[in-house]
Amino acid sequence: MTVTPDRLALPARRRRHARLIAALTALVGACADAAGEVYRPIAAAPPGQEAVEVAVLPCIQVSLSAAPLLDLARAEDDARWPAAVAREREEARQTYAARCAVVQAEKLLDTEEPGPSAVPLPTVEQSAAMDLTSAGDDVAAQWRRDPQEGAALVHELVAGGELALDEVLDEAVDAAALAGLLALQESRTASDPSTAAELCLSAVPHIALAVTLASADLA
Repeated sequence: MTVTPDRLALPARRRRHARLIAALTALVGACADAAGEVYRPIAAAPPGQEAVEVAVLPCIQVSLSAAPLLDLARAEDDARWPAAVAREREEARQTYAARCAVVQAEKLLDTEEPGPSAVPLPTVEQSAAMDLTSAGDDVAAQWRRDPQEGAALVHELVAGGELALDEVLDEAVDAAALAGLLALQESRTASDPSTAAELCLSAVPHIALAVTLASADLA
């Protein structure tokens, strides 16, 4: 990928997403602290004590505050880097148009008529949007298994021009963060405090992956 002067003037990804990275990092600590409110009293209790009072409220509070925290951090990053936001939006318009063109061409080549009971196919615009979401999910999953392979997949996905490098990485950040948020959401309905604590901790690897992807500069 050629690095243009315009791109050189833009912040590195870890600067562009600094508030989001900081919020994700704080969320990792909050998950650990909330789980500790369950585990520490159990560890401190005498061996013969049957019932131990623990605090599950911190797990619930973390799960409720996580999404607004990340949304606020994203908004603050956007406000700090308006030139980067403008470039990203222009790039997104171009890649979206390119994906729509590819999908339209594929539809023209597909001459098979759907049957009367067939499920309606996505529109060109919907297919283009789904392609980006799918790319982000794939990169997050591959990066989790092998970061080098994940980086290679990003370059492979953007080679045709229908997707942009930062666009794919940002979508992967969202995929990883969403997995963490879903784990936290599940902790609110856990059957017991220990399960709630475990679900809080299970969110941490996803959140840490989101930090890595938000920091990754592959250009």
